[in-house]
Amino acid sequence: MKRSEIRELAFKLIYSLEIQKNNNLKEQIELYIENNHIEDTGAIEYIKDCLYGIQQNEEEIKKTIENSLTADWKIDRISKINLSLLKLAIYEIKYKNIPYKVEINEVVELAKIYGEDMAGKFINGALAKVVKEM
Repeated sequence: MKRSEIRELAFKLIYSLEIQKNNNLKEQIELYIENNHIEDTGAIEYIKDCLYGIQQNEEEIKKTIENSLTADWKIDRISKINLSLLKLAIYEIKYKNIPYKVEINEVVELAKIYGEDMAGKFINGALAKVVKEM
């Protein structure tokens, strides 16, 4: 499985958890892996790492997102899709040292597929500000 495919699976689970607000992360990850028939151990480890990492660093990631927004935007105005993509990207850039150009490109592409018309530009702008401040 390619890294971009695995990243997309991780994004879908992050988004699902944003919608459900279920607090049992371990159970949700196991159900997701089982229901999507994910057997690639590398993919499973990547998904777990992203989800547990985002959970562990949730407050700092949210602050980073808030700081990347313009003055007239608040985090609760961001669509759940864009919020999920930003969480994934910020986690990977800040905590996994994934090259920011690769990460931004990947999540912008996901935003174009799953988000609204301007999602790609919004994500790109927010992440550009995150990278600039790092």
